[in-house]
Amino acid sequence: MTVRLATFNVENLFARTKAFDVSPAPDGSNPLLAAFSEFNSVAGKDVYSDADKQAMLTALTTLKVLVGGDGVPLVLNPNPTNAFALLRENRGDFLKQPHDGPARIVASGRADWIGWVDLITAPVDETATRMTAKVINKLAPHILCVVEAEDRPSLARFNTDLLHRRYAHVMLVDGNDPRGIDVGLLTRSGIEIASVRSHVDDPDPASPADPLFSRDCPVYHLRLPDGRQLHLLLNHLKSQMRTGRDPDELRGRQSARVRQIYDQLRAEGAEFIAVLGDFNKGPTADDPPQHPTLEPLLGPGTPLTDAASLPVFDSGPRPGTFQSCGRAERIDYILLSPELAELTTAGGIFRRGLWGRPSNVHPPQAWEIFPEITHARQAASDHAAVWIDLDL
Repeated sequence: MTVRLATFNVENLFARTKAFDVSPAPDGSNPLLAAFSEFNSVAGKDVYSDADKQAMLTALTTLKVLVGGDGVPLVLNPNPTNAFALLRENRGDFLKQPHDGPARIVASGRADWIGWVDLITAPVDETATRMTAKVINKLAPHILCVVEAEDRPSLARFNTDLLHRRYAHVMLVDGNDPRGIDVGLLTRSGIEIASVRSHVDDPDPASPADPLFSRDCPVYHLRLPDGRQLHLLLNHLKSQMRTGRDPDELRGRQSARVRQIYDQLRAEGAEFIAVLGDFNKGPTADDPPQHPTLEPLLGPGTPLTDAASLPVFDSGPRPGTFQSCGRAERIDYILLSPELAELTTAGGIFRRGLWGRPSNVHPPQAWEIFPEITHARQAASDHAAVWIDLDL
């Protein structure tokens, strides 16, 4: 039996956080996501100093919850649909705006109010959603890891309305990211999801009060039609944007923990294991390959085989999987246990839904795309899908 396994970062199916559409700063960071992280971090303090209040006002201004500055009094945005976030005050008062003065923070600490800041989403282009479905329908994997899916109801609706119920089982466990970018799994009839083990509560060794995984590293235990077991570790590791903890150091700790989970499964007797998803970091050299922050998974001595290194894997005209698909943009992976690597008969990178960089005016020349895609916003994703065939 040939089983096709694939991973695809779908970048949300129906709604996408507006802050993602803003060009990053020169250092690669997203100022809106940084402001979001800063506000919620400071807002959790027991007592707010004057500096804390100023930091939160600055963050709310960056997010356009407040408008003004440069001599103009800060006020609540009269057109909140133009903002990137929404300030929720469920109980108590956090912010007040007098009729004759600027908005000011009246809460003296966390105990004075219950609330938070939510990032606002906007509908994804309808063509983009249809192209996401077209990628999946053309590739037709039996088992599909999806990255950046909003929630299980959205994923189930997508399966019903646009994939024509291709998948019998649709599962997604909410992770740690408040923006609704989770990892999920879809499997065809006959491939049973026997269990799911979440790791959302794993503590960060460098900051035990914080969760280690930006999203989660759920372990899916699948039962194949012949009764054999397949274990999948789904991942969306820390992005390269700096929001709080150092992204490279955090990603390094995450990859080390993923390796520990893999080793534990092996010690428990599991043979067929795949680690897959968006690792958010590409190689920095080819010979020998170097993978900073991913060394526990891809460095010397690893027991895992990168599917892209197998002779049967065809990377196509470029090595990467993200945007323009250069070497450093190979950030989506399928890693295999030795037994699973031996059963891999084919593999590749499916780019027909990928426009390239969002700033590109013209379609890519290095690969063919679907004719319906005439603009970056209509692309299925900023990522290509990665797939392999297994002789199981």
